[in-house]
Amino acid sequence: HLPSMRTPTEMIVGLVLCPCGLLLTLTGTLAPSWRQVSLVPDQPRDVVWEQGIWDICREQQSTHDRLCGQADELGYFEQVPVRVAQGLMPSSLVVTLVGLVVAALGVRCWQPEPRPLVAGVAGLVLLLSGLMSLVPSSWYTQELWALPALPGSTLTVGYSLVLSYLGSCLEILGGLALALSFHHCCKE
Repeated sequence: HLPSMRTPTEMIVGLVLCPCGLLLTLTGTLAPSWRQVSLVPDQPRDVVWEQGIWDICREQQSTHDRLCGQADELGYFEQVPVRVAQGLMPSSLVVTLVGLVVAALGVRCWQPEPRPLVAGVAGLVLLLSGLMSLVPSSWYTQELWALPALPGSTLTVGYSLVLSYLGSCLEILGGLALALSFHHCCKE
């Protein structure tokens, strides 16, 4: 009986979704737009403040002048959802990288046959990393309107938060797909 040279579909799906999730989560973690604050009192109408988990930027939309590193006068960075995101988002990125290395070893790295047990373990690690980034994204969204902002201003979800959500979901789906590799162990 010759070994099959075909990589199982669930392993391919996992190895496609998880790196895409990593890129989206990385962008969501680094970009300063988890929340946009507009129509701020005593400011021009076209000024938008973008708040991320690391930085606050002020942009005047008519001239596209953008200044980052703005002072945190309202205590935004001391809020618990922001602090949790500052801890869990980078941790999730590290766990994702570890999971991808293990997945590469399990799927078919330098060997004729994939190792379903290793690929399945990688799937569980990647599932965990997706959950680690989904928790702060969800909590931040829940508390979006409770975080400090000047009264009368308009609050909206920023693109970084959306990217973090999408990246988390892709990592969870990719991790689940790789975890399906465990059924190959049972067949053997």
